[in-house]
Amino acid sequence: MSTAWSARRPQLRDPVRYLDDPLVRPAKDSPDGHVWRISAKLILPPMLHSDQGTTTAARTERPSTADLAVITVSTNEAHWLRRALPTIFEHAGDAKLDVVVVDNSSTDGTREMVESEFPNARVVTSENHGFGHANNCGAITCDAPYVLFLNPDTEILEGTFGQLLAAMEREPEVGLAGVIQLAGDGTTIPTIRYFPSVSRSLGEAFGSELWPLRARWARERELDMTRYTLELDCDWTSGSFMLARREALLAAGLLDERFFLQCEEPDLCLRIKRAGWRVRHLPSMTILHYGKPEVNPRMVAQEAYARRQYAEKHFGKAYGSAYVAAVGAGHLARALSPRARDGRKREAARLALRTLTGRTAPPFVAPPQTALPRLRTATNHQAST
Repeated sequence: MSTAWSARRPQLRDPVRYLDDPLVRPAKDSPDGHVWRISAKLILPPMLHSDQGTTTAARTERPSTADLAVITVSTNEAHWLRRALPTIFEHAGDAKLDVVVVDNSSTDGTREMVESEFPNARVVTSENHGFGHANNCGAITCDAPYVLFLNPDTEILEGTFGQLLAAMEREPEVGLAGVIQLAGDGTTIPTIRYFPSVSRSLGEAFGSELWPLRARWARERELDMTRYTLELDCDWTSGSFMLARREALLAAGLLDERFFLQCEEPDLCLRIKRAGWRVRHLPSMTILHYGKPEVNPRMVAQEAYARRQYAEKHFGKAYGSAYVAAVGAGHLARALSPRARDGRKREAARLALRTLTGRTAPPFVAPPQTALPRLRTATNHQAST
């Protein structure tokens, strides 16, 4: 793979300004300083200091000339990796890969399986502090010009990474990209997304995805499947496949670890766009994403909680309250709907409502101290330093 990208790379968009974000900088009394270490290294810049990383990551040696780092996280998902890893190597094309498996406190022998069956991959050990933390633990050990965050329950079907990177090379203003994703039944997964808003949450609460009029203001997912064969800009894309340019990550920072699970993708894409980069859908590659089709009440509640976190981070007080209310309206409609014959759907909606309103703790773990809403402002942070 040519390294001519370095001669054409765009100017970095003032990465230092994110140090003034009170939701990125830590409180002085942060109990463990964890968010500060990951955020500061990502901004100034992070992946150049991979030998330090986070306190919970242990790394192995990396290739020194990789074009693309492929990071996949296993939390007891060795059975998926046996299917995913061969397809990654088979579709390398002319790109040199650094394949990193993050063993996220697995107990299913992930490390042993990868080391014995896939010697061309390397394993990074991480304590389980969520999706973002695990991916960051892998990313800070890499120095490739591109980083792919890839779910373990995927397989590469068509296209090569060499072709995909060539598409990125042709558009040096693109900071992050997604590709075509198919479900297990062969249908296209709507991974082109629009940023969360009050109108979109209200629209989805009233079944906008079933309306004959497909208004973008009323839904987050792009449901015109003919558009997935085209190269086009989007607001954000599914976290199951996010190809990021290293420079964009240096400008915007990596995944925000305060989102234990869910909403880290729109947050990252929003920060990348604010740093002056584009987010793009590229049909140069097609993958299979199995996913988990069954309704899991804890996961539904976690998404509701993460959306409240997103609102508290990116919206003003009044708009954020309206957005959370709109999200709650959707769960209330599902909880009361006589058509919701599946008891787990009602259970999930009710748990989501309790979590969204703070009557129930987050389904997994509470975010770090520095992630709590309105804990500090830029003014009182500066006054205390």
